[in-house]
Amino acid sequence: MHVILLLLLTLPLAAAIACLRVPANAARLVSALTGVVSFALVLALVPAAAHGTVSYLRFLRVDALSVVFLLATGFLYGAVAVYSVGYLKAGQQPHARYSRRFWIGLNIFAWAMLAAPMMSNLGLLWVAIEVTTVVSALLVAIEDTDGAAEAAWKYVLLASAGLALALLATVFIYYAGAHVLGQSYDLGFSQLLAAGPRLPHAAVELAFVLAVLGFGTKTGLVPVHTWLPDAHSEAPTPVSALLSGSLLAVSFYAILRYYQVAVAALGSRYPRNVLLVFGVASLLLAMVYLFGQRDIKRLLAYSSVEHMGILAIGVSFGAPGALAGVLLHVLGHAAAKGNAFMGAGVLVRKLGSKRITAIRGGLDVLPWSGPLFILAIFALGAMPPFGLFRSEFEIVAGGLDSRSYAVAAILVVGVTAAFLGLAGSVTRVVMLPLAGSAPARGEPSGWMVVPVVVGVLALLLLGLHPPAELTTLFGRAVTLLDGRTS
Repeated sequence: MHVILLLLLTLPLAAAIACLRVPANAARLVSALTGVVSFALVLALVPAAAHGTVSYLRFLRVDALSVVFLLATGFLYGAVAVYSVGYLKAGQQPHARYSRRFWIGLNIFAWAMLAAPMMSNLGLLWVAIEVTTVVSALLVAIEDTDGAAEAAWKYVLLASAGLALALLATVFIYYAGAHVLGQSYDLGFSQLLAAGPRLPHAAVELAFVLAVLGFGTKTGLVPVHTWLPDAHSEAPTPVSALLSGSLLAVSFYAILRYYQVAVAALGSRYPRNVLLVFGVASLLLAMVYLFGQRDIKRLLAYSSVEHMGILAIGVSFGAPGALAGVLLHVLGHAAAKGNAFMGAGVLVRKLGSKRITAIRGGLDVLPWSGPLFILAIFALGAMPPFGLFRSEFEIVAGGLDSRSYAVAAILVVGVTAAFLGLAGSVTRVVMLPLAGSAPARGEPSGWMVVPVVVGVLALLLLGLHPPAELTTLFGRAVTLLDGRTS
């Protein structure tokens, strides 16, 4: 297991370094292979993490909760790296300089998102998420347009402000721990959880609120979400998929680590109430904004805000079933949103526009990507038999178990309305005939189809029969979140 941790921490970085030296054709193959191998390495961690904690070199620590988020990132890294081979071939940026910058940035971005859940303490976790900000901002701006530059600048300003708050949360949690553990401790999760009942309450309360606000900026929780639609819209499609399916989840993982400490120190009521407020606000705002969007990638971005709200509400319920549903939702959202962005990328490449009013005839001109895009939207709308139906059912059932009847009702209504807004726009994109002459029927590249097919299969597996080891992993992670073990 120690070798797997080291490989996960070094392979994407080695691939980025290799892309500095090798030709563009070799860079894309190196990146695609590294993405697929990284996901295989994460899968190899599942059995060990389902039954305990794997630690190495003091700063590496992986448990069941970590591996859930590593699975989301590893899967998307592999899928997006393969998809990007076709995306660059089918695009208008054939020059080597663009390709080299893209592959280097993609691998470093994935490396930082894989590193974050493996960090053993809150300080290193903050550093890893800060690295994701720097690299992803450069990737948002890589198209070198005015819109991309503006979106990247807005992202840097808001994300930096949020991470400043997250750093302040780290300072306050260090202050709380120093009262019990002495000033030389290293912000390790295990130490803080063991000392939880003795931590000063006021400092922990403040640290948790600051962490939700700070890391919530990167998660896309309302009201600190405003960078997200612009960045998702202007970034290259593979980057948008990673931003939405992986980066938001990794940032939510950081909130969950603070949630664990807060539960250990304060009990569950206070942190659950904080997450409830942010979750309901995110769900309701996204529900409204999903109606009337004019840019297909902005539409999917607001869907991400909705799903982050669902995660926060699910944790606020606190019931074991709801927590298991949240963990399943992380994986389902990664696959579904990755598929949706990759499908939207094919539509944009084929029809030459991101504007919903200009994209028509998706089913007519794209024999594979058109139907796959519809399936991705159905999955995001929690339609059976996909994984998000199962996860949202478990979250709502957990809300009823915890007697949060009103919030469970709000969740059901909000999710239903959000799906109607999403489906209304997408129906026009794929069903209405294209005005004027249509491009030739066919896919821009087979590389852009294969990872989406794999994503659909993953969603069906999560919805119909999650593997036994994955179910065991969720059970172990739930015990970590509800404070029964460290």
